[in-house]
Amino acid sequence: MAVHWRTLLTALPLLLSLGTAQAATLHVDNEGEPGSLDPQKSANHWDSRIQKAMFDRLVDTAADGRLIPGLASRWDVSDDGTVYTFHLRDARWSDGTPITAEDAVFSLRRLLMPATANHNANLYYAIHNARAVNRGERAPEALGVKALDAHTLEITLDHPSGYFLQAMAMGEAAPLPRHVLSTTKRWIVPGDTVVSGAFTLGEWHPQSQLTLEKNPAFYAADTVALDRVVMYPLEDTNDAIRRFRNDQIDLSFAQVPSSRIDWVRAQRPDALRTAPWAGEYFYMFNLRDGALADARVRKALNLVVRREIITDKVLGTGMRPSHRFVPEAMSGADGVTMPGLDAPYAERAEKARALMREAGYGPDTPLTLTLRYNTDDDHKKVAVAVAAMWKPLGVTVELYNSEGAVHYAAIKQCQFDVARYGMVATVNDPIDLVGSYAAGGSAAAASGYQNARLDALIEKSAHIANAADRRKVLGQAEQTLLDDYAVLPIFDYVSNHLVSPRVQGFEDNVMDEHPLRFLSLASPSTPSHSGE
Repeated sequence: MAVHWRTLLTALPLLLSLGTAQAATLHVDNEGEPGSLDPQKSANHWDSRIQKAMFDRLVDTAADGRLIPGLASRWDVSDDGTVYTFHLRDARWSDGTPITAEDAVFSLRRLLMPATANHNANLYYAIHNARAVNRGERAPEALGVKALDAHTLEITLDHPSGYFLQAMAMGEAAPLPRHVLSTTKRWIVPGDTVVSGAFTLGEWHPQSQLTLEKNPAFYAADTVALDRVVMYPLEDTNDAIRRFRNDQIDLSFAQVPSSRIDWVRAQRPDALRTAPWAGEYFYMFNLRDGALADARVRKALNLVVRREIITDKVLGTGMRPSHRFVPEAMSGADGVTMPGLDAPYAERAEKARALMREAGYGPDTPLTLTLRYNTDDDHKKVAVAVAAMWKPLGVTVELYNSEGAVHYAAIKQCQFDVARYGMVATVNDPIDLVGSYAAGGSAAAASGYQNARLDALIEKSAHIANAADRRKVLGQAEQTLLDDYAVLPIFDYVSNHLVSPRVQGFEDNVMDEHPLRFLSLASPSTPSHSGE
């Protein structure tokens, strides 16, 4: 009797496990419940970790954050930097179907289609006609991508792009199984999802755990040490600490909470991994109408927030107070800062009260704002501290928390006054953060922000080949955003992860990229650390 290829591949991990004493299983705290496993339809890093394990890109990311060949074994770039030719490996989908350049064409067109609503679509606007396709002004077929043959993809840009290869290493740029998506909309199915990456999707129990199984059809399967990865959506970081302490998880991608950082530093310094991170913790304003449409109110709210109190006293986890939007870990322009934040606090507070009076608010005419944050003790601490700092201005804050998927869905639907946001760069370039507030960007869509000068500077930067000149223009764009007080930056992230000494291949880098395919587990050699 003939055996279907997919059936054979599905059974193979089980057959292999029968011949080994114990499968190499990594247990991971992945921070939150996935909103979507479709690489083109999610907006957070805990989704992305899973997606990148399941769907390889033409350009991959090494353990140390460097770009390396992925599904493309190599690529050529024209002398003028506008034509990229990717040469695909002889690789197969997990059901045995060959992965072709047509899959990549299909996926990039889908990425830019308005109906996909990808939040990073603007990072691909350098591709010929990408902006027009994303706005529904041109058909997807007009996009500057084409398959020269089954293993050769050509992408034509309108101008050179300093971050194009980084964008191609992002999850949403992954080729998707055209032969599956063309026949069904329900294609993410536990145990039956067709993937290209190092792992397949095994079981998925929402709000409990998700299991990834090693994909024997992956082109580099022989280099993947892990047989299985069990991922837990632990939004309660104290629960993550307890599980790590009891050896129930090996790796926690959640930030160590302020309530436990001293214990971890004292008891498990061998497990605490701290590094600068290209991410910004800030509050997003809904600028469409009401009080926050008034720049005087936004400036006043910014002036009275004492960032150093939040980072050093409220949290104490090593975060770095921020007066700008692009974190220091990224290569941003020098001298960019939000005006007025360098003044003594008493002077700032007096100026803020005057601005609120001009806008018609004060203790006798209070302003009520809803502040949303996703469930986390430290997010709550920051929100309570900010609310206390705003209170002398006559601002009453109603705190509202929800789990991550609900929180970000509410932001996308503009259901907030002020919302906690953590923007972690997907490419190591200021365009990723600043560009999100330009026309077509995800932050602009959620906040309602519009600024023609910012849009023009972002557009100008896209046509500058010289890195220093381009960084200067992006700095001007960032300064425009800060001059408008359109955001409330609070701190630059540092990553504080718990990594068991058993976990090998975890390398610190500013993008906090730790591909599962490069991780492994050493044999247990130390006793359990379970005491307080």
